[in-house]
Amino acid sequence: MSEKKKGGLFGLFKKKESPKKEEIPAVETVEEQSPDEVTTESELTPIESEQKIAELVIEETTEVVQDISDFAEPNTIESDDIEPEVVEVKEATQELEQLSEQPQEQQQESTQEKPKKESFFSRLKSGLSKTRSQLTSGLADLVLGSKQIDDDLFEEIETQLLMADVGVAATRKIIDDLTDKAGRKELKDSAALMERLRELLSEIVTPCSNALQINKKPFVILMVGVNGVGKTTTIGKLAKKFQNEGKSVMLAAGDTFRAAAVEQLQVWGERNNVHVTAQHTGADSASVVFDALQAAQARNIDVLIADTAGRLHTKSNLMDELEKVVRVMQKLDPEAPHETMLVVDAGTGQNALNQAEHFHKAVGLSGISITKLDGTAKGGVVFALADKLSIPIRFIGVGEGIDDLRPFDSQDFIEALFSKE
Repeated sequence: MSEKKKGGLFGLFKKKESPKKEEIPAVETVEEQSPDEVTTESELTPIESEQKIAELVIEETTEVVQDISDFAEPNTIESDDIEPEVVEVKEATQELEQLSEQPQEQQQESTQEKPKKESFFSRLKSGLSKTRSQLTSGLADLVLGSKQIDDDLFEEIETQLLMADVGVAATRKIIDDLTDKAGRKELKDSAALMERLRELLSEIVTPCSNALQINKKPFVILMVGVNGVGKTTTIGKLAKKFQNEGKSVMLAAGDTFRAAAVEQLQVWGERNNVHVTAQHTGADSASVVFDALQAAQARNIDVLIADTAGRLHTKSNLMDELEKVVRVMQKLDPEAPHETMLVVDAGTGQNALNQAEHFHKAVGLSGISITKLDGTAKGGVVFALADKLSIPIRFIGVGEGIDDLRPFDSQDFIEALFSKE
């Protein structure tokens, strides 16, 4: 063992205490010397030699890592760039092979017609969920849960129909038919009774499922109804619908009594890029509609939709003003209006039936639009209107969206009511 090692730590401290001026420049000259003039290991102390070896190992390791990364980076770039392209080419080839096996007509049906139909039906089904829960689901619970078909069951069915606002007259017809069929043993079980209920409800609304036909030019639609039923909003949605069908549309702001009614209709006109004929608040409604019809005839417009002030069906003087609007329009076109459409809120229940009866006596209704079916369980009023008045139901509203006002289709309506959750 050398003398330095024998001294141990005390030997090192003694060595540091003795001043050695030559060692300080020696350390500085090591960094500046060329590789040929580097100090040999024999000239360094044991601690300095260990530090030197550690520095050399670190430098060599760093160089090796850099060399490896230089070779590794191009490989990773190539694999990232090439492999996704190969996968995409394979997937595209498989898709082309699958598409080539299907007929072109089937592709168009699956990508266009089917999604639209499913989307509309699901929306209709969702919009009628409250009415379905009150009417058809309630009937199903009664009928399918009953052990026998008797008078007690028919009384419960009658109560359920009246609660859903099907109406007294329509309900009486349904119960009489069921009683007659049961007396003749034609209803063998609860499933047959439920099916007969579906048939009876379908028979009531099917005659009123007539789409609106635009067969004049300009085709004049006079919109009537009480306040708050969504009449102006329905006008805006109808304007958009006719535009989508390629028809030119004009609006007449005939509601000159309600505050901001003209502005509301003008907003719909700007949104749909449709001209709105309007005058100041308080102007004569008949005068506004007359000017609008003149302009529509001059501009060769396809459809003119005239708004009117909301009025209570029990106020005779207001109903007389509505009759005046019709008389003034007929000075320009004896057949105008070609459609007098009543807008009712389904949530008003049997009151909607009373409104329809009074408006029909005053101006003669040719169509009905039922709004807000999605917000009420009183959708049974559709059957009451169809049974009592037999007036075509043109449109139903099952949501706030512009596409949620749709032509009434009795089969889709019944299917949505009787569909399972």
